[in-house]
Amino acid sequence: MEDTTIIIIIAAGIAVMAAIVGLLVGRSITQKSNREIEEQAKQEVEKKLADAAAAAEKLLADAKRNAENAKKDKMLEAKEHFLQLKSKHESEVAERNKKANEKESQVKQLQNEVSQRASEVSKKEKEIESLRDNLNKQLEIVNTKRTQLEKSHEIFVSKLEQISNLSKDDAKKELVESMKKEAEAEALSFMKNAIDEAKSKANKEAKKIVIQTIQRTAAENAIENTVSVFNLDSDEQKGQIIGREGRNIRALEAATGCEFVVDDTPEAIIISGYDPIRREIARLSLQRLVTDGRIHPARIEEVVAKTKKQLEEHILEIGERTVIDMGIQGMHQELVRFVGRMRFRSSYGQNLLQHSREVANLCATMAAELGLNPKLAKRAGLLHDIGKVPDEESELSHALLGAKLCEKYGEHPAVVNAVGAHHDEMEMKFVISPIIQACDAISGARPGARREIMEGYLQRIKDLETLAQNFEGVEKAYAIQAGRELRVIVEADKVDDKRSEELSFTISQKIEKEMTYPGQVKVTVIREKRSVSVAR
Repeated sequence: MEDTTIIIIIAAGIAVMAAIVGLLVGRSITQKSNREIEEQAKQEVEKKLADAAAAAEKLLADAKRNAENAKKDKMLEAKEHFLQLKSKHESEVAERNKKANEKESQVKQLQNEVSQRASEVSKKEKEIESLRDNLNKQLEIVNTKRTQLEKSHEIFVSKLEQISNLSKDDAKKELVESMKKEAEAEALSFMKNAIDEAKSKANKEAKKIVIQTIQRTAAENAIENTVSVFNLDSDEQKGQIIGREGRNIRALEAATGCEFVVDDTPEAIIISGYDPIRREIARLSLQRLVTDGRIHPARIEEVVAKTKKQLEEHILEIGERTVIDMGIQGMHQELVRFVGRMRFRSSYGQNLLQHSREVANLCATMAAELGLNPKLAKRAGLLHDIGKVPDEESELSHALLGAKLCEKYGEHPAVVNAVGAHHDEMEMKFVISPIIQACDAISGARPGARREIMEGYLQRIKDLETLAQNFEGVEKAYAIQAGRELRVIVEADKVDDKRSEELSFTISQKIEKEMTYPGQVKVTVIREKRSVSVAR
């Protein structure tokens, strides 16, 4: 309907506009006669009105038709919307009914359970009531019997006092004293047995932990020397290194603090010095000078100074890499530098950094086996010989100097005590201190670790093999597993199976009597019969 009204208004507007246009056209023709103008204007107006009326009727018809179509569409849409709402409402009602039915069934089930439990509770109350009555009766009986027992006990005690001529208190004292003495004797016996058993178990467990620690930590060992050999491309370079009247070699010795030995050794110069860092500076400086070709005192001093600086940087880099490899964090930069300097120090021919790393790994393994802090033990093991590194002389031993350095640079008190006490120069106050001491001894005593031990170790191996080879029928003898096992191969034609058993026992007894060795030596006699034939 709103669309129809709008169309009618539009048609009326068009008609009015047509009339106005006609009036305007009539006024514009002023030169013609009024009658002709009026006639013509009237005809045009009538024509315009007729056209406007026709257009209005057409528009009105179209508007009615469109309105009917729109009305039908709206009715259809309303019906569809109503059907959708109806179906949605029905589904919601069905869902609510379903939930209501479920709730109703749950309520019924709960009511059944409650009623069942109520019946059980009433049943149990009845049982409890009957038990209470029964207990009351039994309590009455017990009280009666207790009264009777007390009377009989008093009679019995009075009779005992008459027979023993002792009062109640005196008898009690004698009984307590005898029981006390018996308990003390049993306690002492138990304590002795417990202590013996604990010592036995502790020794076995300690040996087991030490052996497992050594087996799990394998390390290569090398002997450090006090000389370095610098190889030359040709012997002609020796004269250039010596210089005119020996000025170059004197400048090298003064700048590095090492002795340069130029002898008949072909294409080699020996650098001798007690300090490994100085020897390394001398070797690197000489290598740069030979590569560069310019060898004179001023150049020598310049190269040595530059090499010292670069070696210090290299030492710090070695320390940082070592600390990272060992998984140690938060160590002071100066201690890290000392760790790097250990790479160029040796103790009894054993490289100090390699020894400290090995001790650190041993300590961490042993601490883990004992349930202690492995990180703290590893830290103390790495730093235990740090007192051997500083260049400045000190009246303190290396253990006490190391403890002082660790304390100065903020290490844990347990680490300080372990470093200072690993040679018994300080009282051990923490559990990890004896672990550091034991692991230091293990690392130093490893076969081949130190020069003196290496010589004794090789001699012991040789003596073992010689001892076995002196027996009749022995073909070969090999000492294996660092001298802990001796394998003896006998000739099958000369030694039978029974003789093999006797030979194994005899060799072990002779080793016990004549040789000194750590731990035990296992003797294994091997008898092998071979039959060989040749097909031609």
